[in-house]
Amino acid sequence: MSVIVELSVFPMDKGQGVSAYVARAVRVIRASGLAHQLTPMGTCIEGPWDEVLAVVDACFKELAADSDRVYLTMKADWRRGREGGLAAKTQSVERALCAAKEDA
Repeated sequence: MSVIVELSVFPMDKGQGVSAYVARAVRVIRASGLAHQLTPMGTCIEGPWDEVLAVVDACFKELAADSDRVYLTMKADWRRGREGGLAAKTQSVERALCAAKEDA
């Protein structure tokens, strides 16, 4: 069972610049060994449901340890039998863009 989760998590009580805190969460994600992709608005993580949710929980706890307020959003896309979806979904859109360009 594979899920792709897009996670955004950051403290609300540390001022405007929170990149150091986001980096702490990204380190947790990287240490998990799960496939992931950092984006400007969040990080996508792919793997088995229980493992991905454990990483989301660990990211939250990493920031909650020294924050009074943590903001977290999560979107999930589960698909039976999918592997490598993180790359495949992007590649599918790129192929469609190329096909549309050739048709124009």
